Amino acid sequence: MELPSSLGRLAAELPVPVRRLGYRWAYTGLRVYWFFRRPDTSGVKCVLTDGDRILLVRHSYGPRGWDLPGGSIRPGEAPVDAARREMNEELGIAIHDFGRLGEIVVHDEHREDHVHCFSAELRAPRLTIDHGELVTADWFPRRELPSGLGRYVQTIIATLPPVG
Repeated sequence: MELPSSLGRLAAELPVPVRRLGYRWAYTGLRVYWFFRRPDTSGVKCVLTDGDRILLVRHSYGPRGWDLPGGSIRPGEAPVDAARREMNEELGIAIHDFGRLGEIVVHDEHREDHVHCFSAELRAPRLTIDHGELVTADWFPRRELPSGLGRYVQTIIATLPPVG
């Protein structure tokens, strides 16, 4: 979920419980907007791997299942640039080489969501998660993903090449 830059800087200084509440309110507001406006939205999801492990996150707002990290694309922003920005904001990592997995279009919550999917192989990355936006992040073996996966996870992971 994206906040304007000045609001984002202010929000980063607030205590985590207050920031989480803000994300929940903002998400509720978006759902109301989507209900009345029925917009087309664009976002990114990233499959980050470390060998045979995949990184999954749990957001502090919206559906609480295990999901792939990602977020909204800003107006005029290229999808790959949004992927880089979101990985830096949510996980504190800089990724320069993304593989493009394609785009999926999902009709969800009264909107048509265009999700641009990317992948990147990382080697023992140090994550610094944004605890306002994310409750947790964890690595799972590709063949042993947890129950309670987010809406797009299986579809996106199925686009990956098989594990050797």
